[in-house]
Amino acid sequence: MPRYLTKSRFKLALDCPAKLYYTGKPEYPDAKKDDAFLEALAEGGYQVGALAKCYYPDGIEIKERGYEMPLQKTIELLTYENIVIFEAAFQYQNLFIRADIIEKKGNTINLLEVKSKSFDGRGGNDMLTKKGFLDTKWSDYVYDVAFQKYVLTKAYPDFDVHAYLMLADKNAVATVNGLNQKFQLKTVEDDRIIVEVVGDVSKEGLGKEILIRVNADNIINQIFQGTDSPNPSDKSFIEYIHFLADNYERDEKIVVPIHKDCKLCEYQTTPEEELQGKLSGFKECWSRQLGWDNEMFKLPLVLDIWDFRSKQKLIDSEVYLMQDVTEDQIGDIPPSSDEKLSRTQRQWLQVRKTVDNDPTPYINIDGLRAEMASFVYPLHFIDFETSMVAIPFNNGRRPYEQLAFQFSHHKVTSEHNIEHVGQYISVEKGMFPNFDFIRNLKSQLEHDQGSIFRYAAHENTVLNQILVQLEEISLTEVPDKTELIAFIKTITHGANHQGTRDMIDLLKLVKYYYYHSLMGGSNSLKYVLPAVLNSSEYIQIKYSQPIYGKNSIIKSQNYDDGWVWIRKDDNGTVINPYKLLPPLFEGIDDDQIEQFLMRSNIQEGGAAMTAYARMQFAQISDIERESIIKGLLKYCELDTLAMVIIWEYWHDLIN
Repeated sequence: MPRYLTKSRFKLALDCPAKLYYTGKPEYPDAKKDDAFLEALAEGGYQVGALAKCYYPDGIEIKERGYEMPLQKTIELLTYENIVIFEAAFQYQNLFIRADIIEKKGNTINLLEVKSKSFDGRGGNDMLTKKGFLDTKWSDYVYDVAFQKYVLTKAYPDFDVHAYLMLADKNAVATVNGLNQKFQLKTVEDDRIIVEVVGDVSKEGLGKEILIRVNADNIINQIFQGTDSPNPSDKSFIEYIHFLADNYERDEKIVVPIHKDCKLCEYQTTPEEELQGKLSGFKECWSRQLGWDNEMFKLPLVLDIWDFRSKQKLIDSEVYLMQDVTEDQIGDIPPSSDEKLSRTQRQWLQVRKTVDNDPTPYINIDGLRAEMASFVYPLHFIDFETSMVAIPFNNGRRPYEQLAFQFSHHKVTSEHNIEHVGQYISVEKGMFPNFDFIRNLKSQLEHDQGSIFRYAAHENTVLNQILVQLEEISLTEVPDKTELIAFIKTITHGANHQGTRDMIDLLKLVKYYYYHSLMGGSNSLKYVLPAVLNSSEYIQIKYSQPIYGKNSIIKSQNYDDGWVWIRKDDNGTVINPYKLLPPLFEGIDDDQIEQFLMRSNIQEGGAAMTAYARMQFAQISDIERESIIKGLLKYCELDTLAMVIIWEYWHDLIN
């Protein structure tokens, strides 16, 4: 097979040119292999592509795969005076693209690249900074379509080519109900996912268009001229394209100086993969430039320092290991005190505990005691699962509005009795859940004045977004609108309000008063919980007992009686409870599971969002649907239980 630089490989190279050497090679595992699919599924990217085609009802799709047949079919179709082609193929030298939509009118070709990204502007100038340069948040998208325009114009120099990005218009409002449900995902042979269009997709059936076409010609001209950035590179855009293509064709690795973003490299191996003989692209890049052997990679890197904004500065100074970091390189570190940890104090704390292999946690007992003295019983711990999809569910809704589809609620009484008292999940296809969601939350929290806890800013942000949605809707549509707005304002803060019962952010308390080396450079609940479990004898003794379940001492709504949360591995380390979640399809025949769209467990928020998307957009069996619902409920319940356990740990320490 020829080794062409395609648009997907070009986009990969924009991230890091060295990755061109690793892509597609089975010996280099790709940790992000499924990320693009999962992201497109969760956000509705597949549906956006299908919707865009519906706006061109006379378009002809080239379904052939590979290189030669699509190229030949494109040549034949371009002989028509006027035609719209989906997935047209173009080749110039060692460059190859499949264009989303080609609109040919005489000698003019409009090239449309469809993206599920939202756009809040009116034209290409809204993608520029105040100084007239391309805004970096749009770089990848515009470079993508610029690459395609270059290939097309070189393949067909006699055509007048214009390039557009087709995006989800944040200013558009859906004028029909059930628009999202017209585009259903299904699996076909060899596990491919396709979109099946159902129902009326005529102009009237689709309603007002919610995608906007943004002409990118002027910005692309800037890119070709090298004036799109205040820091132009030594190669022109076109020279860079051919540099990438030539190296890829020869299968030669491009040496890229190591960088702070290497932390995010998908070509890293797990210990298990290395035992299987798999190779790490990350290690190869660093070894080549630093002369490191495998033992060096066992040492903590500066890449792992939490929220550290000078990582690249350290790398440029040839400081790569945490053990070589000095206090002055972290920055201005205030003297030690019993006050809240500053960002730099916390960073230096992480460095020292990691380098010294110090397993003891840092805990500011006095600070926690002062904070916890203000808590009002009963305590309420809540967690939301949300989604933002490109194509609205209902008439009157906009692309990428927040959808709150699930919450979990644990309560702790003044006698310290713990119970999973409530939950909500929206499972109906095409339902806009937000107002029902907030109604159910209100019914669970309005009966007392107890403190409410969240973890991070997400819940406050979501509730404020629902507040805006309520303010925009009529009393006829939501008769209890006034009461719901008052409730939200009571438990949140925003630009114009401060709730008397504003939720308490446990994440802030973690940042201020607690650190354990097991957390590494993360304050995520998924890292804090295992750290707490491994350092608290009290918690270990309590939760190693079968006390959790539907009729157990600590009542659950989703776990069977006698569930045990503390289990240890062969090294005596407490296993992360998120890894103990029951298999999503426990008890279901393997042959049936092979037919499911979702085959992985739900162990983090991204997976939860994807699971919700599958229920909404995919043609799935009742068995798969019920299994996903049970998995979502168990996952979200664990999130609020994790918050309770952190509180229990601190409460035990201060008393």
